[in-house]
Amino acid sequence: MAKNSTSSTTVPDTAWLGRGRHLGPEPERDVRRNLLALKAARVIEDFLELDPVEAARSTDLYPRDESADPGPSARRLFEARWSVADGVTVRAQLTTYEPESRRGRSEGVTWVLAAEAEAAWEASWPSPATVFWPDSDQVAWDHETVPGVRLRAANHLPKDDDELRRLLRDCTRQSWFIHVVVHEAMTPDALGRRPVTAFLPPGLRHRVVEHRATPEQALIADFVMKRELGVGIPRGGAVVLPTAPGALDYDAEHFTVRDVFLDGTEPTALLDKIKEFAARPRPLPAEAEQVLTRLRQGWHLLTPAEELDHARTMVTRYARALEAMTASCDLYREAAESALDALAEANGGDGVPRAASPATAKEDPSPWKSLTKTFARFRGPNPQAPDTEVQQRPHDR
Repeated sequence: MAKNSTSSTTVPDTAWLGRGRHLGPEPERDVRRNLLALKAARVIEDFLELDPVEAARSTDLYPRDESADPGPSARRLFEARWSVADGVTVRAQLTTYEPESRRGRSEGVTWVLAAEAEAAWEASWPSPATVFWPDSDQVAWDHETVPGVRLRAANHLPKDDDELRRLLRDCTRQSWFIHVVVHEAMTPDALGRRPVTAFLPPGLRHRVVEHRATPEQALIADFVMKRELGVGIPRGGAVVLPTAPGALDYDAEHFTVRDVFLDGTEPTALLDKIKEFAARPRPLPAEAEQVLTRLRQGWHLLTPAEELDHARTMVTRYARALEAMTASCDLYREAAESALDALAEANGGDGVPRAASPATAKEDPSPWKSLTKTFARFRGPNPQAPDTEVQQRPHDR
């Protein structure tokens, strides 16, 4: 599903974008239950579940765009609306997709999520991911589209060199998330194994994927990362990976932290680097651009005020269409009258022959019949018909 294609535009500062895989048996049921619970608790204002085909055919608030259609492989489409600090409205749309192949069924159902606020997104706001998905480890919704990688977890790097290269390449070219690699200077305890991303604010927590290199992987991880991405990792430190290999606006030294203590305490220096990196303008992938377009132009969950505005907009459109049709009819009538006048003038001013009446149309149009009627006026009485005037004369005498 992922392609190595990017757009020249950047991700808007009002948007929150995510893409992952759900490995459970019924992903739509998990979404539905979570939305019902949040609406009952008044965490969200309202939500809507749609069939993708019906959603594509319905009348929207904005003009239709082909990129606003979810596509033939879409399973379900969910919309939710809620408010954050200072009454800022957030609109979000989640779409689930069928696996691309039978072999991919074991890899779960792919989902894409786009949320947009009426103001610039703040990291302290709730995560749109946990609006649709339950924030529970028992529901496996948080898997990356890159196999073997999961959100909300510390993912250990593969020990095989080729697998490590492939993983780093896929994470920087295909993923929509920010990736961080942390090297364990020594094997951590239970507190140290806790993901560093758990310390991030809610609005940023599910946008970052954490990778861990074991103590014995220090040299090989540093070598492969420098070769593939031009980025090294210090012993016991961490680095925020670029969103694309060889990115010109990326300073590896700036986004490297020399010391990260994995003892359960908050790694402030690393968290600051992640927040700074997340605030930078990022290229908008082609797939993400389509998802954002669908959110903006294929929105269905309207407020009463928006429904009234929508109705007024439709009335205005219909009035303009009717006015255009009336103007077209007037133009056609004027053109027809002009054509008739020109034809009459071409016939020498005698006018244009009109269509015969139904009674006239029934008569024989043959010229012989007309000629016969003309000669009949000059002939005498019919010799075979009785002459009443001659027959009555003897009686008159």
